[in-house]
Amino acid sequence: MKIHIVKIGGNLINDPKWLNASLESFLQLQGNKIFVHGGGSKANIIADKMGIIQKFIQGRRITDQVTLDLVVMTYAGLINKNIIAKLQSYDCNALGLCGADGNSIKSSFRLKKTETDIDYGYVGDINSRSVNTFFLKFLLKKKIVPVFCSITHNGKGVLLNTNADTIAAGIAISLTKEGDEIELHFCFEKKGVLRYLHDAESYYKKIDFRLFQIIKKNHTIKNGMIPKLENAFFALKNGVSKVSIGQPYYLNDLNNKTVLCL
Repeated sequence: MKIHIVKIGGNLINDPKWLNASLESFLQLQGNKIFVHGGGSKANIIADKMGIIQKFIQGRRITDQVTLDLVVMTYAGLINKNIIAKLQSYDCNALGLCGADGNSIKSSFRLKKTETDIDYGYVGDINSRSVNTFFLKFLLKKKIVPVFCSITHNGKGVLLNTNADTIAAGIAISLTKEGDEIELHFCFEKKGVLRYLHDAESYYKKIDFRLFQIIKKNHTIKNGMIPKLENAFFALKNGVSKVSIGQPYYLNDLNNKTVLCL
């Protein structure tokens, strides 16, 4: 089957107008589709209200036990169920999931390779055997739209915080290996991957892997865009048919976003 996988995060979650636009565009996609969302800044806002101090290293959240409880509550609860309710209001029969539901995505603790590596805490990494494709295709065949948050589990009773871009790419790769045709869309508020950080109109129409290495080295891109592109190219190298990055308005229009190629 042909399957669209759409991932949103950041301001698309924080801003109700962006979120509604994302969901409306998602629903216009024909055929089978899967939705993946990150957490935006909701966890930070709730942490501030609750007096929970958050720690970040190089822009990445350190997930201790208290923070794990916070992100599970926020991602798998508040954000996920609000999205499900909105999709149901459009007569889309969606099902909210974290990785533990239906044993859909298993992960393992991120291991420190050296003593100097950062310990990110309750953070999970996935591999080629992590995604329960049988369960996902069962839902799709029943015309149920899976909606994943960025929480997985390790199969031993522990929930883990996992990067949503990685989850989207992992699902795309796993379904590709089942023989399905997968299109992967990373959506955010910019028109695409920007050539110049302060010029919103300067996005790349196309990026191949060689160009990615160049712009990463000269710091044209930075922070969260680097792992997003790494996940995107990893998906392409593992058979995903199309990968794009841009605004949700243009899910069906490859001329108004950044398209990736090898």
